[in-house]
Amino acid sequence: MAFLQRLILKRKLVLYGNYRRNLCSSVSAVPSDGDSSSSLPHQLPPFDYQPKPYLGPSAEQVLEKRKRFLGPSLFYYYQKPLNIVEGKMQYLFDESGRRYLDAFAGIVTVSCGHCHPDIVNAITEQNNLLQHATTIYLHHAIADFAEALASKMPGNLKVVYFVNSGTEANELAMLMARLYSGNLGMIALRNAYHGGSSNTIGLTALNTWKYPIPQGEIHHVVNPDPYRGIFGSNAALYAQDVQDHIDFGSSGKVAGFIAETIQGVGGSVELAPGYLKHVYDIVRKAGGVCIADEVQTGFGRTGNHYWGFQTQGVIPDIVTMAKGIGNGLPLGAVVTTPEIANVMAQKIQFNTFGGNPVCSVGGLAVLRVIDKEKRQAHCADVGSHLIGRLRALQERHDSGLHGNVFRIKPPMCFTKDDVDFLLDSLDYAMSKL
Repeated sequence: MAFLQRLILKRKLVLYGNYRRNLCSSVSAVPSDGDSSSSLPHQLPPFDYQPKPYLGPSAEQVLEKRKRFLGPSLFYYYQKPLNIVEGKMQYLFDESGRRYLDAFAGIVTVSCGHCHPDIVNAITEQNNLLQHATTIYLHHAIADFAEALASKMPGNLKVVYFVNSGTEANELAMLMARLYSGNLGMIALRNAYHGGSSNTIGLTALNTWKYPIPQGEIHHVVNPDPYRGIFGSNAALYAQDVQDHIDFGSSGKVAGFIAETIQGVGGSVELAPGYLKHVYDIVRKAGGVCIADEVQTGFGRTGNHYWGFQTQGVIPDIVTMAKGIGNGLPLGAVVTTPEIANVMAQKIQFNTFGGNPVCSVGGLAVLRVIDKEKRQAHCADVGSHLIGRLRALQERHDSGLHGNVFRIKPPMCFTKDDVDFLLDSLDYAMSKL
């Protein structure tokens, strides 16, 4: 059972007095550490760490500066936003030293834990030696990281490109698909999120994230949602919609198909079992390439596999990744086959910061920590416990309308004690509705 799951609830979500009306609510559990005013009956698990005294600006001062100097499109959670000043593994601390359980991992980005010592030490050591060097010179860090990342990939996915974010990774993947296939038309799923740049915003299919600009040769097919999709779990019927689009909505040829293995921003929606096998065959027959967006599902997070696409029994032609690859570093990657990579040699392809020494040693440290600490197996174990507790909670509280999703995607160091605290607190909060 995948570590990433959703719990659909009937009413508006209330977390400790803060009303949540966003599509997919992140869950951060608030403790009663040293706060006699808290009415929560549950205590955070013990954690042997003392945060440093904070001497910086207050939450009110930070918020005032944000409003003055940052763009108005930025948003924040809670009526009174948290001023997070320190993190350690699965916990965060505010300006007063109060501890919080992080059940969202910086939007599915902190894979190994906040300020994991192995990763911090690797980054610090490299910072003291050389902060920046581009690929026009040699440096072992980018090559070592690429080798380690390629070793995690199945099939002939052996050529790595480093970028700075998931949006950049999907931009590059789309460019590769169009150059390699000689076609322009891209197919993505409804309810998908693949980035917010002027190109990837076309792949994204959620109106809350799309500005009214031309999206180019991009078409969206029905997402194979086994929970509330029009065909239930019937993968073949969903795949027929892709074939129908190619037959009746295109020239008969396409550049590629891109999908998240589990739709993240759209509400942690898993794909119908076997869907990608059907679709990959259809797309390749139409001259296109198949792209797996692993930005939120890669690196063992699903527990049963290292990559989300492996849950569907397929091997993509291109894989994009970011977020957990760097544990908080601005790092993304595209991995593809030598044949597809060759088309990029037609022109100069260059990224100033992609694969810089600091991010490369940090990314390599992430891979090593995941292996050393057996985080994939840990996710399977703790994730099964989480799903069991969620199902029990589902029996106690109503399910219902859209817009009420608990999006629980914690750091991969989350423990069963953390799960119990989180679910006990959710149970308590929902019982007060």
